[in-house]
Amino acid sequence: MLPVTVFHGSFVHSVSATSLEHATSGVIAVDKTGKIVQVENNVSAEQAQQIARKYGVSLFPLGNQKFLMPGLIDTHIHAPQYVFTGSGMDLQLLDWLNTFTFPRESRFNNTNYAKDAYSKVVDRVIRSGTTAASYYATIHLEASKALADIVAARGQRAFVGKVNMDRNSPDYLTETTAQSLKDTEAFIQYVQGKKNSRVTPIVTPRFVPSCTSELMRGLSALATKYNVPIQSHLDENLDEIAWVKQLHPDQPDYTSVYDSHGLLTNRTIMAHVVYPTDAERQLLKQRGAGISHCPNSNLSLRSGIAKIRQMLNEGQKLGLGTDVSGGYSPSILNNIRNGYFSAIARSFEHPDDKYLELAEVFYLATLGGADVLGMKNSIGNFVVGKQFDALIIDPLSHGSPIDLFDHDDIKTTFEKFINNGDDRNIIEVYVDGRSIHRI
Repeated sequence: MLPVTVFHGSFVHSVSATSLEHATSGVIAVDKTGKIVQVENNVSAEQAQQIARKYGVSLFPLGNQKFLMPGLIDTHIHAPQYVFTGSGMDLQLLDWLNTFTFPRESRFNNTNYAKDAYSKVVDRVIRSGTTAASYYATIHLEASKALADIVAARGQRAFVGKVNMDRNSPDYLTETTAQSLKDTEAFIQYVQGKKNSRVTPIVTPRFVPSCTSELMRGLSALATKYNVPIQSHLDENLDEIAWVKQLHPDQPDYTSVYDSHGLLTNRTIMAHVVYPTDAERQLLKQRGAGISHCPNSNLSLRSGIAKIRQMLNEGQKLGLGTDVSGGYSPSILNNIRNGYFSAIARSFEHPDDKYLELAEVFYLATLGGADVLGMKNSIGNFVVGKQFDALIIDPLSHGSPIDLFDHDDIKTTFEKFINNGDDRNIIEVYVDGRSIHRI
């Protein structure tokens, strides 16, 4: 990459949770470290050339139809479950785990199998425009290392977690507490030893029913010792919530179980959060934990429709997650659409929960997701000083599902892509200013 790349053309990004900026003749300059060093709007062609000359480089013109947007952020994805994505959608969570998920995950004790599967899922989500993701692996140490290696080699930004399970799980996926903690520490050391700023280990207790108190406390200690984030599931399914209450009758609610074991911090990501009580939402906000909203999965597994409007109004940290394979699509675009329509559906019976507007759902997919990952100051939109994680969108690419007409401007073109576009329109993907995928 040249010392500075100067893009000239249209771009769209979130400037707040409720507002988008549509720039029709903008400039974004990116230095060799991937940092954005200049952003301008309403720039003439001559002014853009002057900016390029200032940096001693040629201009990168996007052209009339193409535009830049921030990379999409998936705050919750199970990488091994990609092998059965789009199948087995006829059960609810707990039966679905036992019937489909656990048998498939058991195969990741074969590292060669894991490498093949993880190569495919990482390539797929990058092609789908995901520049940053929070991955769950499985309990298997070597396979988890392979996922971290593949993410690093592809250049994606990611959290990668070795899953922990020491109770209420099939024998073939049940670890001893000591081995689970030992392997987790080894995994953290392995990933941190790579010294790759884009790939971060994340402590990953699967969920409360699969983790003993001893394991959860030990994982909290590891997260503190190595200063790494934490991810798990919370309040996804009513049967799950009842089960947690049986396991921990001394705690007032599911969220308090995590909190009492030191797993609820400002670097924690909790997926789903469909049925939080008022007290739980208050505790999540107090601890600064992030919430991964997984609308496709919540509908596909018939878990429920989360109170996203309420949580947005409360100022919760919110992003989107595909929850592959509970969600049948590895695309955050799909979850933007599902998030939009599930909020509409909720508003029919709960008029106070106003539906989400496009700007709000796009925020969840980009800047909100960055906030959940603890990266709001470094990625998520186009601001000087942030890293350039971005997509070039071509609405008229080969085989595009989009048609444009003479009345279309950047606003309607962007909307058509969000609602009708797919990976055929994502012609280039950048992370840290470096192209990691190109059509």
